[in-house]
Amino acid sequence: MFASRLVEAADAVQAHFDKVLQPFGTLPVVQAMAHATSGGKRLRGFLVLESARLHDISEGQAIWPATAIEALHAYSLVHDDLPCMDDDDLRRGQPTVHRKWDEATAILAGDALHTLAFELVTRPEASPHAEVRAELALSLARASGIEGMVLGQALDIAAETAGTPLTLEQITALQQGKTGALITWSAMAGARLAQADTAPFQSYARALGLAFQIADDVLDVTGDSTTVGKAVGKDAAAGKATFVSLLGLDEARMRAAQLVEEACDSLTGYGQAADILRHAARFVVTRAH
Repeated sequence: MFASRLVEAADAVQAHFDKVLQPFGTLPVVQAMAHATSGGKRLRGFLVLESARLHDISEGQAIWPATAIEALHAYSLVHDDLPCMDDDDLRRGQPTVHRKWDEATAILAGDALHTLAFELVTRPEASPHAEVRAELALSLARASGIEGMVLGQALDIAAETAGTPLTLEQITALQQGKTGALITWSAMAGARLAQADTAPFQSYARALGLAFQIADDVLDVTGDSTTVGKAVGKDAAAGKATFVSLLGLDEARMRAAQLVEEACDSLTGYGQAADILRHAARFVVTRAH
């Protein structure tokens, strides 16, 4: 059930991207935006749609913030892949935007996707309530900016030139911003749309986000670029501290599994209705890419 629901969510987000981008024509920057938003698991969009389903919010409404978070995530990847950042050639098994086009187009496509995300969450179709749309936008700004993802990215860059490797506590704080902030926003979106209690979904997503990053660190050691869809082994080559380098491979896997159980326990109050989200948490630590 989870696997089919994940595919359905990915297809729904792709169809909505096609609809949203179609009026903008075929300029290279628009083609680059479409390229950047194609493929991938769409886990963040799935979390929006599934958390909305738990609160009886229609997909027609939830698809707007679901597409928004995928647009914002795609922008972060486009910029993260640039030569001044991680300098990657491959993303989701395809050439990165700056390789397929050029750096200027990649920067502009990322900028456009970033602003598109805020347009999508503030569209009337996302919610009939102006205060809900405002809260979606405010919380998204906090999750994606200097309180969240950007802070995590900045800490990650600083760590590359630091004299001493980061501690486990520091890496945890870094990843709660870099990876966890957008995942947390996604899982809380359904409750925000319904003006319901967001606390269980915040707890769920914080554990899920950290498990996701630990799984990423494991894949960087055990995976191959063909399966993973991006370069692997870069962290070890750069001498960066990761959950695997600090904990060891087996203990890192155990910690990820513990976090998954914490995530699942956070949704106890929702009973069997939250089983799909529980399966999503377990998928995070068993995925191959």
